[in-house]
Amino acid sequence: MTYKTITAVLSVAEDAEKVTQHALAIAERHGAHLIGVHAETPIVVTIAAPMEFPDPNAIMEQQAQAQAVSRTIQKTFRTLAQRAGVPHEWRLFTGSAGYSASGVIDSARASDLVVAAQLDPTGDGPSRADIEDLLYESGRPLCLVSEAVAGPETPERVLVAWNGTRESARAVFDALPLLKEAKEIEIFTVDARDSASEHAAFSGTEIASALTRHGLTVTVNSVSSGGDTVAHVINRRVSQTGANLLVMGAFSHSWLRHRLFGGVTSAMMKDLRVPAIMSR
Repeated sequence: MTYKTITAVLSVAEDAEKVTQHALAIAERHGAHLIGVHAETPIVVTIAAPMEFPDPNAIMEQQAQAQAVSRTIQKTFRTLAQRAGVPHEWRLFTGSAGYSASGVIDSARASDLVVAAQLDPTGDGPSRADIEDLLYESGRPLCLVSEAVAGPETPERVLVAWNGTRESARAVFDALPLLKEAKEIEIFTVDARDSASEHAAFSGTEIASALTRHGLTVTVNSVSSGGDTVAHVINRRVSQTGANLLVMGAFSHSWLRHRLFGGVTSAMMKDLRVPAIMSR
């Protein structure tokens, strides 16, 4: 198993180079085709009162700025991809739906892996809605490039945040091509609980055995949060082990979509120390 089609979601010009370089690094190692995607949303002007008409020149200027950003992102993507010699293509989507547009989602659905920037804890780009749509509507694994990472790296040490759910299992096997590149993999469980097939004391051993059969070097570790947040415990373990890739499921105890980004998933998306593979 390997990645043969990778989609790089380029939301803003500031993150375009970082996300493209990360996607290119994976594409080069796996011989993949890279698709660069940007969604340009038209400017929407709301009239507050009947006599308050927007200035047409101001609207045109805003549209021109949006188009300029698209051209900048496209140039960054094409320049880096051509320099790397990776087969690639560029897709620009324009519409009010943004990253929930059918074209963007269809591009993601036909990919082995989607690469995007992590949520900005101090701003909106990429927005929470963008990431939510990609993760929950595409059905594909999402690689979030963290703010802390210095550059694209081959994952030598991987931390798998494991809780035995469908989402965490899917994330592990979605990340298998990257796990096979790693020298060390740790299955890490926080506040383990008994399941129908596994006692809490042995949490993670079953998935560790499955990965070992793929020829991977895997260890298992289980800790108590001790009143700390699970996100903090996971990030602390990432730092302690020197891991340069995190793998985890995007999950919640709520069935309501607008609450699915609560808890651990939301916290991790805003405070990633290393790139992360997330699957839903």
